[in-house]
Amino acid sequence: MLAAHDKELLAIPGVVGVYVGVLEDGHTPCLKVMLARETPESARDIPRLLEGYPIVTEVTGEIRPLRTP
Repeated sequence: MLAAHDKELLAIPGVVGVYVGVLEDGHTPCLKVMLARETPESARDIPRLLEGYPIVTEVTGEIRPLRTP
């Protein structure tokens, strides 16, 4: 599910990550899309469903790799 769509979702401006998660019911699988910030473009460009799975967005801010000493 994710492997087929991760590159297309990450190509949307403002998307900083994607992962497989579950809805608040704790059982229904979904795709979670992490955003640097919510914009009208991201709301328009991110689909609500992919292959029948719901997509949930969450604002995480920018994600950067940890620096090792």
